[in-house]
Amino acid sequence: MYCFPFHFSIRNLRICSTIFLNFYPLNTTPTKLLLSKLDSVLQSWTTNLEEYSADQLFAKPTLADWSIGQLYLHLIETTTFHLEQVVKCLSERMNEKEEAAPEAIEMFLNNEFPDTKIVGSSSNDNTPQPINKEELVEHLMNLRAQLKIIADHFLKAPSQGKTRHPGLEYFSAIEWLKFSEMHLRHHLRQKIRIDRYLKQSGIR
Repeated sequence: MYCFPFHFSIRNLRICSTIFLNFYPLNTTPTKLLLSKLDSVLQSWTTNLEEYSADQLFAKPTLADWSIGQLYLHLIETTTFHLEQVVKCLSERMNEKEEAAPEAIEMFLNNEFPDTKIVGSSSNDNTPQPINKEELVEHLMNLRAQLKIIADHFLKAPSQGKTRHPGLEYFSAIEWLKFSEMHLRHHLRQKIRIDRYLKQSGIR
């Protein structure tokens, strides 16, 4: 697949997106690799969680920033939502002719989110802290279990509907999986920033 000679108009982004998705039909090796990659990223976040003490889990670089525990809760909440959308897409044919927003299509083609720090709303200040590390591990393991169930459904699911992303229009099951994997990778940058703060502050 080679799309980049196209001028990146909205029309050509959508053409490239169609080509991209044709490389990820249901029940094929590329799809299985995508599922495996998502599971691997979840496993990596689970393993990395063992690095943190209770004090480190709750420490916030600033009042406006998340602690590493809050970051984990965000990832768990959003990944849960993404997997719920995958199930909906596999369950019925709906919104089949709808398309993702150009910004989303460009991210899929680049295989990553833009490398920018997004400042959250003031509601981020109210994002809860986790109860403890064990709670986070349990949620992450549940997500991996859900992903295995979804992988089984891909082998026999007849439907390929789409559901609406809150800001990026409509995604298919494959696109939701791809978006979820990219989202988890994107937040590794935030993890690095928090880790740097924990090291510099001497919190153990």
